[in-house]
Amino acid sequence: MKVFVAGGSGVIGRQLVRQLVAAGHDVTATTTTPGKTSQLRSLGAMPAVLDALDDRAVMVAVRAAAPEVVMNQLTRLPQRYNPRRLRPWFAATSRLRVSGTRHLLAAACEVGARRFVYQSIAFMYALSGPAVVDEEAPMATDAPDPYGPVFRSTLAGERMTLETEGIEGVVLRYGQLYGPGTYFAADGDFARQARQLRVPIEGGGGGVFSFLHVDDAASAAVCSMSGGRGAYNVVDDDPAPCWEWIPVFARAVGAPEPMRVPRWITRLIAGGWATATLTDGRGASNSRAKQELGWRPRHPTWREGFFARDSE
Repeated sequence: MKVFVAGGSGVIGRQLVRQLVAAGHDVTATTTTPGKTSQLRSLGAMPAVLDALDDRAVMVAVRAAAPEVVMNQLTRLPQRYNPRRLRPWFAATSRLRVSGTRHLLAAACEVGARRFVYQSIAFMYALSGPAVVDEEAPMATDAPDPYGPVFRSTLAGERMTLETEGIEGVVLRYGQLYGPGTYFAADGDFARQARQLRVPIEGGGGGVFSFLHVDDAASAAVCSMSGGRGAYNVVDDDPAPCWEWIPVFARAVGAPEPMRVPRWITRLIAGGWATATLTDGRGASNSRAKQELGWRPRHPTWREGFFARDSE
C-alpha cells in the first residue's frame, strides 16, 4: 500500500516509517529539514522536504506520492520542556494541527486517498469524572494558556479528520510518550530534570497519567490503516497516579528519590494547569483501540518500559 507520512522525521514518524517499510508498504515521508532526507532514505522511505503550512507544496508532494493512506504525525515541540515557555511552540503546533491538517486532507481528497490518520493526544480530558476515562469524556477546552489553545486546535484537527467527506478518518489520541527521542527517554529532558530533583511529587500526587512507548504509537498507526474509524485512546494498559510512577521513573533514569512538595510551590514553578494535572489529571482507557483496531502494546506497562534501553 502507498502511504504518505507527514512528519516522517519526527519522534513517532521515524518509528512509523520503519514499521511501515518492514510491513512491505511504499512510504513517502516528509521533513522540513533537507539534512534529514538521508535518514529517511536509510529507513526505506522516499523523502519529501516541505512545510505543511504551504498548501501548494503539500499538494505537489501528495500528488507525486499518490498515496492510498495519508498520516499526519506533525508536531513542533522544544528540546527542553519548560511550562512557562511553551506558548510559541504550542502556537506552532496549533498551526500544524489546523492548517497543516486542512492542507493534507485537501490533497488526500484530490488524489483519492481513502484513509487519513491524525495524531492527537490523550491528556487533554477535563479534570473531572472517573480517574480513567474513555473517548467520550469531556475535554478541557477551557484550560488556561498555553494549553487551552493547543487543545482546541487539536480538537479542530480531529473534527476535520472525522468529518471530511470521502475520507475514512482515524484519530489516535496518544498518551505521554516515552522511548527514544522523547522527554521521558533516559537522555530526555524529564530525565535531566529528575536528576536535578525537579520532578517532585506534588501534594498527594493523585493525578493519573497514561503512558505509551513510541514503538507502540507507531504500531497503532500501522493497525489503523486497515481497520477502525473514529477516535481512539492509544495508551498502555497501566494508567497510574503520579505518586506511583514518578519514583519508578526516577530509579529508571538514575535520579535521586523524588521530593514531595506542597501544591503552591509547583504552581509557582509550573503554573496552575500543569499543577492541576499532577493532582487531578485523568488517565485514558485503551479498550476501544484494542477492540476495534486489533492493537496491542508491545510495552503494556511503563513499570518495565521505563527500564528498557531502546535504540533508534
